[in-house]
Amino acid sequence: MTIHADGVLSSLERASGWLNSEPLTGAALAGRVVLVDFWTYSCINWIRTAPYVRAWAERYGPQGLVVVGVHTPEFEFEKNVDHVRRAVQEMDIEYPVALDPEYAVWRGFDNHYWPALYFVDARGQIRHHHFGEGEYEQSEQRIQHLLEEVGVGGSGDPAAVDAAGVEAAADWGSLKSPETYVGYLRSQSFASPDGRFPDERRVYRAPAELRLNQWALAGDWTIGRESAVLHAAGGHVAYRFFARDLHLVMGPAAEGGSVRFRVLIDGDPPGASHGIDVDAEGYGTVAEPRLHQLVRQPGPVAERLFEITFLDAGVEAYVFTFG
Repeated sequence: MTIHADGVLSSLERASGWLNSEPLTGAALAGRVVLVDFWTYSCINWIRTAPYVRAWAERYGPQGLVVVGVHTPEFEFEKNVDHVRRAVQEMDIEYPVALDPEYAVWRGFDNHYWPALYFVDARGQIRHHHFGEGEYEQSEQRIQHLLEEVGVGGSGDPAAVDAAGVEAAADWGSLKSPETYVGYLRSQSFASPDGRFPDERRVYRAPAELRLNQWALAGDWTIGRESAVLHAAGGHVAYRFFARDLHLVMGPAAEGGSVRFRVLIDGDPPGASHGIDVDAEGYGTVAEPRLHQLVRQPGPVAERLFEITFLDAGVEAYVFTFG
């Protein structure tokens, strides 16, 4: 892929703001090798690529590479600059980040994916792109090649990558559960017996049994386009899944609020299978809108029944993802 980037890098000028940098322009980036990374902070697919992009920025920045993260939000809460700023700090992102809440930069690149990498040479041409996770060795080789072309660096030892915790690569061989949205706009496999009532406050019931990759609500909820909001303590979500990791993007419905919860796996506390946002007894607190890792199975991966009960009202649940 070789696409001339006149008007593409200049689309960075349509960003609503910048973190870690003064505004960057197409003219200012002329003659530089640029890696543009489209991301949104609650996306597990981007989270697992982040350690590689960080490492490339550190390894090749002194040789002339400019990494630009373009934060284009998937969910409404990701438009909040304070939330993005917190994510940048917590994930040790030191390269420039363009804020793109209205998708102006996204449209300038005709992008359609999170994450998406665009490799731009010093003449302003998009030489390569990569969508989604993986191909990290090939991506690093592309960076090296573009730097070698202008004689400012290039090959050598690969960047040291520390991909741990929630950033660790998925266990693809045992991953049998798909990304599953809670909001009705993209929801699938919903199994509460009376069905879904979009934008209506309803008391939902859980079925007696769930099949693999089915999920259900119980309690007093309103299912909206992006998410479901819980109105009374004791609400419940269940999902029968097959994966090493289970994540749920969720947050307090009220800014600054917090919601306590408890997780069970096959009816028991998770013990050694707890995620980083849950203790061994299954307890945790939602205090900010983000991805929460609730399960990480340490041993052989098996089909399990996940249940989360909220001890307070006011949680907003968006999407299940797995790894």
